[in-house]
Amino acid sequence: MAGIGIVLIVLVLVISFFPWDSLRGPINRYVSDQLGRRFEITRHLSVNLGFTTTVSADGIEIANPEWAHDPYLLKATAAQFDISLLPLMVGKVVLPNIKLTEPRIGLQIEPDGRRTWAFSRDTSENGTAPQIGSFVVDQGSVSYLAKAQGADLDVQFSLASESGNDLPLSFKASGRWNNGAFTADGRTGGALEFSRDFQASFPIEVNAVAGRTRLKAKGSVADLANLAGIDATFDLQGENLDDLFGLLGVVLPSTPPYKLRGKLDKKDKTWDVSQIQGLLGKSDLSGSLSFDQSSAVPLLTGKVQSKVMDFADLAPVIGIAHSGRSTPKANSANASTGSKAAPSSADKKALPTGTAPGKVLPRTPLDVPRLNAMNADVTYSAADIRHVKELPLDKGSVHVKLNAGVLQLEPISLGVAGGSVAGTIRIDSTVAPAAITTRLDVRALQLNQLFPAVENTKTGFGKFSGQFNLAGRGNSVAQMLGSASGDVAILMGKGEISNILLEFMGLDGGEVIKFLVRGDNTVQLRCAAAAFDVKQGLMTSRAIVLDTSDTVVTGQGQISLANETLDILFKPLPKDVSILSLRSPLRIGGTFAKTTAGPETSALAGRVGIALVLAAINPLLALAATIETGPGEDADCAAVLSKAARPAAANGKK
Repeated sequence: MAGIGIVLIVLVLVISFFPWDSLRGPINRYVSDQLGRRFEITRHLSVNLGFTTTVSADGIEIANPEWAHDPYLLKATAAQFDISLLPLMVGKVVLPNIKLTEPRIGLQIEPDGRRTWAFSRDTSENGTAPQIGSFVVDQGSVSYLAKAQGADLDVQFSLASESGNDLPLSFKASGRWNNGAFTADGRTGGALEFSRDFQASFPIEVNAVAGRTRLKAKGSVADLANLAGIDATFDLQGENLDDLFGLLGVVLPSTPPYKLRGKLDKKDKTWDVSQIQGLLGKSDLSGSLSFDQSSAVPLLTGKVQSKVMDFADLAPVIGIAHSGRSTPKANSANASTGSKAAPSSADKKALPTGTAPGKVLPRTPLDVPRLNAMNADVTYSAADIRHVKELPLDKGSVHVKLNAGVLQLEPISLGVAGGSVAGTIRIDSTVAPAAITTRLDVRALQLNQLFPAVENTKTGFGKFSGQFNLAGRGNSVAQMLGSASGDVAILMGKGEISNILLEFMGLDGGEVIKFLVRGDNTVQLRCAAAAFDVKQGLMTSRAIVLDTSDTVVTGQGQISLANETLDILFKPLPKDVSILSLRSPLRIGGTFAKTTAGPETSALAGRVGIALVLAAINPLLALAATIETGPGEDADCAAVLSKAARPAAANGKK
């Protein structure tokens, strides 16, 4: 027994005092051969043998492949790491623990999949990267270059020496991400745990700025190796939500400046963002979203809502430059630092392409490739829509479905002027230019609420209904409408309408003077209809009729959605007798941006000429030419509404 003990003591002494430095050469050659690249311990080596062998080295270098920008994957002043010997025998590198002093790490990934950390002759193989447990670093740097991501980053980090610090490892990053300026700083736990067997969560705090997008996050990561088990709170602000496509691959619409906060969780390949609270322009936003990357095409699902939505904040969504009336609260950080806020990305995108000079319809192109980047199933609703000048919206909701490049807004539901607008919009980006179909049903819009800016409509009442069925091709609203075909109809039954509007339309001077002196009156509306057949962007009137107890107004004409021009002729036929009447057809023309309205010159000139001739004989006789005997007759409202409601095909037209 004494002999066995002596042998064991000798073996321990031999192993303990073995000149390991003499083996640096063989070890360097062996490891280099296993890794498929140069490995070298440059100074001192000591080894503690075992099934998991601990190696301590002063000076260690691991080369990068020849194609890499940085010559070293790792170059450190000192290193201590454990190596599991059994996996190494079959070419698998398992490092349960690594501790590096003043390391310099060079990471690079090429568009074809080659990576500097893949230890193999083929550096695009997924299974050849080392399996790492815990990783401790002090006073080092990491460079990361990824051309496909537009990334070129340099990260500096250091480990605090004081005890009791929960986040001792601090870091600072700078460079470019998505080809834009990027900076970040923060703190983490002292040991990065990549082992799946490690149960404790890894704490982290980070402040990052990418372009004009800012992120603050605080929380923990349960699985660093797969970036899973994230549990964090965040504050996110920026100039435009669509900037997140380049940063995160999430397709979101153009928006005014935003400021959001919420809770972030990640399990497996699904990112969950909950408890969202914040502002887009002056509109509040809340809800939750989920981004599932487990499939080849990621899926965004969720539900978001606004208690109050400022209509001006929708402008970038439909391709119009943001009006600027909503103060970008997300720029508060700029105010605190004294920096001057640059124009938002939404503004910069919309201004040059939103609308052409003298045009009204938005011309911002649809970003077709983005519609193929992900799928979506998201519902948005607004309980109160404010600051709408042109159209009195009060609430709305839309279900957004995006699948294989086909975007459907179905259903769309809007509260408008006491009534509703509902329907669908479908955009197929798989064809070029995109195919867009629109079907909207208008129900029970209140006349006295429809034009809130026109004082004389407030005394009228009645309900409008109608349909818009259009299909076109184009990559912008202007292109789609300019090529659209289909039909448009607006109908109104019995009600009351301001008489002064009818008298102005008929240029009835006596009635206008009477109403201006005595106040406005209303007349009974029997029916009204305006229907157009649309072909290749040209709207041709099928029926235009306004029948009241006072006047019958008929009309005809065309509206060009391609050229944004209109030419409509209204013919009033009064039912009463009036003096001072120079009633003649009224022509509305010009462009959408600058509409003109006035009497038909030839018809008015004839009546004025007669008045002048009679005035030359006797000034009192001039009034005779202005006396209207009221030849107008009641329109057949049932027939009018029936005809207006039927498109050209139903009326037997081609």
